[in-house]
Amino acid sequence: MNPFDDALPAMLADVERLVCKESPSSDVDAVAESADLVAELGTALLGVVPERVGPHVVWRLGDGPARVLVLGHHDTVWPIGSLRTHPFSVRDGVLRGPGCFDMKVGVVMALHAVASLADRSGVTVLVTGDEELGSPSSRGLVEAEAAGCAAALVLEAAAGSALKVARKGVSAYEVRAVGRAAHAGLEPELGVNAAVELAHQVLAVATLNAPERGTTVTPTLLNAGTTGNTVPAAGGFQVDVRVTSVAEQERIDRRMRELVPVLPGSALELLGGPNRPPLPESASAALFARAKRLGGELGLAPITGIAVGGASDGNFTAGVGTPTLDGLGATGGGAHADHEHVLVDDIPGRTALLAALIRELLEEDE
Repeated sequence: MNPFDDALPAMLADVERLVCKESPSSDVDAVAESADLVAELGTALLGVVPERVGPHVVWRLGDGPARVLVLGHHDTVWPIGSLRTHPFSVRDGVLRGPGCFDMKVGVVMALHAVASLADRSGVTVLVTGDEELGSPSSRGLVEAEAAGCAAALVLEAAAGSALKVARKGVSAYEVRAVGRAAHAGLEPELGVNAAVELAHQVLAVATLNAPERGTTVTPTLLNAGTTGNTVPAAGGFQVDVRVTSVAEQERIDRRMRELVPVLPGSALELLGGPNRPPLPESASAALFARAKRLGGELGLAPITGIAVGGASDGNFTAGVGTPTLDGLGATGGGAHADHEHVLVDDIPGRTALLAALIRELLEEDE
């Protein structure tokens, strides 16, 4: 008998409270209120008041050194008011609501799994509030809490039902061009067209794409100019880079910094750089093998793994050398989309798997 079968109603009640506390990453007040709720839910389950670091909530359990980091985030991409169009609901075994899959169900699973342990000494639970922004204020905290641990277990949602055994590294850039304005009808020859310069640069950046290496370099958001009858004096575009190795991330960074202007009189400025290192399969292999074995012992469906292009805070934990297994959260789909949903029947089994992983890691580390 899975003890989390009986706990499921309480877990769903906690999920409802968390989903109904909307927490778009860029809304400081909303994220602060969501962090308050995470702290309240966790305190009730763990019996310990957490430390608050801005919108981030951390429990360091026991008096000894940290040995297992359980990691998640409570911020979402959904703006305030999304509950009106995407209300919380549970029907026919499917849970819906903004941020349920990515990743408020995972947060609740983490808290209940840790609470079920007879001995929690050495467990750190960290729930951050800016992951969807790229973790600008929490990266140092994530890396510090992960350093020296035997494992980092990340409660991001599964890829369908598969654990995420590898993630690409991410770099983000903005290429800015500066030209000179002029009247487009009277004297366009006196201008330096930043839009044309950007067109050259977009094409140059696109040539860096190398899918045979697992590398994608994608120009994205583009803007230039001020009015329809003015030669654009300035503009820029963003670039999304995904890579499978640090060496490839460094290679693309060098190439981006080698960009030079094409039009006489124009100038370029490059902002940004590497954001998250890759999470290589080698960082998760041992933990994934352990999860597969424990899943079999628990009678769960066969545990599978997949490499994905998206990044998470697990990239940071792997980057400091901590063995990391990601995608331990909810099953379902539709992250960041209208059809975001969670499969309710899988919650107890996945929570039991997490609890078993933590318990075995603690016992082995002792």
